[in-house]
Amino acid sequence: MTALKNDRFLRALLKQPVDVTPVWMMRQAGRYLPEYRASRAKAGDFMSLCMNPEFACEVTMQPLDRYPQLDAAILFSDILTIPDAMGQGLYFETGEGPRFKKVVSTLADIEALPIPDPHKDLGYVMDAVSTIRRELNGRVPLIGFSGSPWTLATYMVEGGSSKDFRKIKAMLYDNPQAMHLLLDKLAQSVTSYLNGQIMAGAQAVQIFDTWGGNLSAAAYQEFSLAYMRKIVSGLIREHEGRKVPVILFTKNGGLWLESIADAGADALGLDWTCDIGNARSRVGDKVSLQGNMDPTVLYAKPEAIRAEVGRILASYGKGSGHVFNLGHGITPEVDPEHAGAFLRAVHELSAQYHE
Repeated sequence: MTALKNDRFLRALLKQPVDVTPVWMMRQAGRYLPEYRASRAKAGDFMSLCMNPEFACEVTMQPLDRYPQLDAAILFSDILTIPDAMGQGLYFETGEGPRFKKVVSTLADIEALPIPDPHKDLGYVMDAVSTIRRELNGRVPLIGFSGSPWTLATYMVEGGSSKDFRKIKAMLYDNPQAMHLLLDKLAQSVTSYLNGQIMAGAQAVQIFDTWGGNLSAAAYQEFSLAYMRKIVSGLIREHEGRKVPVILFTKNGGLWLESIADAGADALGLDWTCDIGNARSRVGDKVSLQGNMDPTVLYAKPEAIRAEVGRILASYGKGSGHVFNLGHGITPEVDPEHAGAFLRAVHELSAQYHE
C-alpha cells in the first residue's frame, strides 16, 4: 500500500506530536455540497449511492478536492447497512428518514436474525473501502465506521427514527433477555464488519452511538457501553505495519466520559454540550479527544466561526491528542464557504499549541 503523505490525524489519535491540530467533519460528504447533490441525482437515490462503490468513492473524494485542509476521508455509507443485511429491508421515505420493512418485536424475531458475513452480505461496502483507499493514494487516512449495537437496535425495534424510543425501552425493561440477545448479535456483526473494513483498507474506525445518550446512567452501562467494549476488544488494532485507532462517539454521553475512556478505545468523540478542556481533565492521558464545535456555528459569519474555533482550541490547550471536528454531522443548509472558513481556521490557529 502507498505510504501516507499526511498522517497527522492518526498521530493525534495516538497522542503523538503533530504540527497542527488535524480536522475532519462528520458527514463531510453530504447534501451541503452541490457536487454531492449532483452525484446523488445521477445515482437515483441515497441507497444507490451507497451500494455503488464508484459512486461511494466519488462522493467521499468530493470534500477532499474542495477542502485541502481535511486531514481524513470517511467512508461514504450508512449506519443501517448491518440491519439491512440481516434482512430488515431498509428504505428511505422522503422527509421521513430511514424505515424498515420488517420490525423486530419478539424474542423469536431476534432468534431468527442472521449474523451477516461482511464479504458476502456487505461486499459492496468492502469494495467501496478498497476503491476509496486506492483513489486516495496515500493523500490522507481513510476512516471506516459502524453504528453501535444500541443505536442499530433502536432503528430495528422502532422501525425507523423515534422521538421517544418507547418500543425499544419497553423491550429493554420488560424483556432484558431478548434485548441482550439482539445486542450480542449486533456486537458480533459490528466487530466482523469493522474488521472487514480494516482488512479492505480503513486506517481508523469510529463507532457512532447516536442514541446511547437517551438511556439512563445504569442502562447506558449495561445496554450500550458494555457492547461497545466487547466490539473494541475484538477489533484488529494493527494492520499494514501501523496501529488502527478506534474512536467511540456517544452523542449526549458527556456524563459518562470516564467510563467510556475505560472501554479500550484510543479516542472519544465529544458532542458540543461538553467543554473539551473539562473533558481533557476528566479523562487525563487515557484517550485522545475528538470534537466538538456545535455544527450550527457554521451558519454564523466566518469571523464568528473563527472565534469559536479559537475558543475550543484554547480550552483543549497545548499538546497532541485533539482531533478537531464538529459535535455532530454538518447540516445540509450550511454554506460550503463557511465550512472552508472553519477548516482553515483550525489549521491556522492551532499551530501555536504544537510548538
